[in-house]
Amino acid sequence: MRVGFGYDSHRFDPSRPCILAGIRFPDAPGLSGFSDGDAIAHAVTDAILGAAAMGDIGGHFPPGDERWRGADSMDLLRRSVALIREGGWVVGNVDVTVICEQPRIGPRADELRASLAGSLEVPVTSVSVKGKTNERMGWEGAGHGLAVHAVALVQRNSGPDEPRGP
Repeated sequence: MRVGFGYDSHRFDPSRPCILAGIRFPDAPGLSGFSDGDAIAHAVTDAILGAAAMGDIGGHFPPGDERWRGADSMDLLRRSVALIREGGWVVGNVDVTVICEQPRIGPRADELRASLAGSLEVPVTSVSVKGKTNERMGWEGAGHGLAVHAVALVQRNSGPDEPRGP
């Protein structure tokens, strides 16, 4: 087994939709970024790639490469799950903390968990998502954007045809 850590942060951009773990938050400003700005998907992608010692999201899907402009970050996460599987790894579990004053994560945590579980090909019980405020301190607390921390455990795949999923 291996553990990986992922981090991502984005400034708010009110001209874009807010998408986290592939879920839209219509009452919150969107996030800046080359892709769709989904900071949860980005942090989780970095965590699983890091655990498998396979680099990071920018190495596989470089910002500036027009193929990834406006990309669905959950698709990038699914592609990364396939990459680590090709390397002989599967996701064991993921723990995510979103640091922001808005949007409120707690009321939609189960929806976020289910979305991530589907893309990670793990049961929803293997995914944790929680929100924390920054008590109005720093740039997150001032409402300039949000930050995400993610930890992932990957383990050796016991076989290419072993069924995985919820």
